[in-house]
Amino acid sequence: MPPIVSIVGESKSGKTTLIEKLVPELKSRGYQVATVKHAVHSLTFDEPGKDSWRHAQAGSDAVVISSQDKLVLIRPTAGDLTLDQIARILGENCDIVLAEGFKQSSTPKIEVHRKEVGAPLGLVDKLMAIVTDEPLETKKRQFSFQDVKGLADLLEKGFLKPQRERISLYVNNTPIPLSAFPKEIITRMMLAMASCLKGVGEIRSLEIFLSREPDEAEVRS
Repeated sequence: MPPIVSIVGESKSGKTTLIEKLVPELKSRGYQVATVKHAVHSLTFDEPGKDSWRHAQAGSDAVVISSQDKLVLIRPTAGDLTLDQIARILGENCDIVLAEGFKQSSTPKIEVHRKEVGAPLGLVDKLMAIVTDEPLETKKRQFSFQDVKGLADLLEKGFLKPQRERISLYVNNTPIPLSAFPKEIITRMMLAMASCLKGVGEIRSLEIFLSREPDEAEVRS
């Protein structure tokens, strides 16, 4: 799974503006960046009567609207998804996910603080840095709003470079953490098997999907 970093802070503190600056800076360094924004209210992307709306009304579990310049995926959910679940939908092609909000998530966080908005948030789990327009009494690293390159350096060193080569394992749609040894074993085994198949050249990425029905013993238990 690509690394996820949440940009948190009070309303009007500048979270969106910071992301607007971070995205092009990271992309200029050759990274693929995805962003996630949490909406408080329900979203509406289609008009009643349109074909895609009719697909959804018929009960489709996912509706994709594709055009020559963009693709929109609409999936109904029973409630808010976690950032891990959202990242799973985004897939493995991005190098990092920047999430705006999600203060209660377990992801590493960067707080955005402006003096005029109020005091810093206080206790924030896994807070690694603060972007601020005034000096703060904290041991966390502080960046000015102008030091986007410095903040990008922090993300690159801490998250992007260590995961340029990564392997992700999902079991029943749940990400499974892997230490160095199983990562190495799985990587070598999968590369060895795939490289023996006809028509396989240089392997830069490899994806396998498995779906299986439970056997009768599992059903009875």
